[in-house]
Amino acid sequence: MATVDETAIDPSDAYERLLERSEKLTNVRMASMALGWDQRVMMPEGGTPARAGQLSTLSSLGHELLTADEVATWLEALESDGVTRDTGNAESADGLTDEQTAVVRELRREHDRAVDVPADLIERLTAHQAETQQVWQEVKAADDFERFAPALEELIALHRERAAAIDPAENPYRVLYEDSLPYLPLETVERIFDELRAHLVPLIDEIQERGRELPTPFAGHTYDEETQMALSEAVLDVLGYDRTHGRLDTAPHPFMSGNQFDARITTRFREDDPLDALTATIHEFGHATYQLGLPKDQYGTPLGSSLSSGVHESQSRFWENHVGRTKAFWELILPTVKEHFPHLEDVTVDEAYAAVNRIYPENLIRVEADELTYHLHVILRCEIDRAFVEGDLEVADVPQVWNDKMDDYLGVRPETDAEGCLQDTHWSYGFAGFQGYTVGSVLAAQLDAAMREDLEVDALVREGEFDPLREWMTEHVHRHGQRYPTEELIEVATGEPLTAEYFLEYVDEKFRTLYGL
Repeated sequence: MATVDETAIDPSDAYERLLERSEKLTNVRMASMALGWDQRVMMPEGGTPARAGQLSTLSSLGHELLTADEVATWLEALESDGVTRDTGNAESADGLTDEQTAVVRELRREHDRAVDVPADLIERLTAHQAETQQVWQEVKAADDFERFAPALEELIALHRERAAAIDPAENPYRVLYEDSLPYLPLETVERIFDELRAHLVPLIDEIQERGRELPTPFAGHTYDEETQMALSEAVLDVLGYDRTHGRLDTAPHPFMSGNQFDARITTRFREDDPLDALTATIHEFGHATYQLGLPKDQYGTPLGSSLSSGVHESQSRFWENHVGRTKAFWELILPTVKEHFPHLEDVTVDEAYAAVNRIYPENLIRVEADELTYHLHVILRCEIDRAFVEGDLEVADVPQVWNDKMDDYLGVRPETDAEGCLQDTHWSYGFAGFQGYTVGSVLAAQLDAAMREDLEVDALVREGEFDPLREWMTEHVHRHGQRYPTEELIEVATGEPLTAEYFLEYVDEKFRTLYGL
């Protein structure tokens, strides 16, 4: 095969070669994602050693594809005449549209964050993540943090090493934060956290002190997993989940995995509460709508990829909270719930609506938390996460600090580490990503407000007409992929920058009405 002089390549050829490389890189990553899904859903527990090696090899291949010298050459050829500075709709000097310029921008960002990271570090990190995921599943079931501690120590050391390779002069927490929330300054998120903390804590206190008692019509019964799964499947059918491009399974920690052709979701069950699995299923369905709404003809490029964890969470929190926890939704879905659990025949829509929106400050588990206390769980994790990454918190001290913060923020203390610092899967693979959950909730409220200017959302939900909601999100969010940086996308979608105003107005109106304040 003849060799090509990469140094002489012209911009038009450079862009085509960059797209080819991007598609190869995406295919490697999707293969890794499929193996990760299998490990968390179906793989026998003894398969971890081989799976760790498989994932490590794929991560190494992806790293090589992204950091190869020719990628830098192609990027430089495309940037030489200021291509990445073009933000208009007209073509740039080299003939690239603004969409193509976005592709170059995103691949440049990825390349720059990876090029100085040694390949063997990526291999070691990926293999250890796979091993730690299996350890986490086992130690959570056994409530054994001491067994998890060595794996956690090694994981944080590897992530700090990677952060130092990316930017040795920067705080490692900031470097890792930009993995999941690029283009959204940490200071912006911290300001939003301050606003939420100042508003939510007094509201929760007021509800506890003066709020009326809400009904608990689902309590006191046992709900078998088989029927709960059937109910989740039925609700997904109502919502319009495309089974030709997805499936529902169970996992220790609910998650979504996939792309615009294959977006799979998982849930989990509690025998004493059917609402837990139901809301988790709707939450993950929201993630799937984002993946399935990405442009299919852009698969393999940044324009066919989701933007950030915060934007992704806005989709799941929108469907979980602004659809699944509305009275209109329960007017629609309660007959289906009763078909699966006939002993709930006497439950009214008002009772079901109140039950699904009750606040539970005494709850220990983030994924089971209500809309208000949920964010205190997230803030707690971000504080611990940051102290841990920056070296101000030792692994051995994590359980105690976790329990103290739970007591401080929510007035409860976990009796076990399984209900405390071992409850989330996140520390089995990474750090500095919890902010996305609260950013997602805030953005979901902002998107909901914008959507309601165009659509009669409650009327559509009440009639089971969900296509217009998905189409609105696809038009305003999904179809753009990574065309815009985060803050710009939010302005394009809603007409204004990210703000906590809509979320705070939403929770005030909803919960003050519910609790008679």
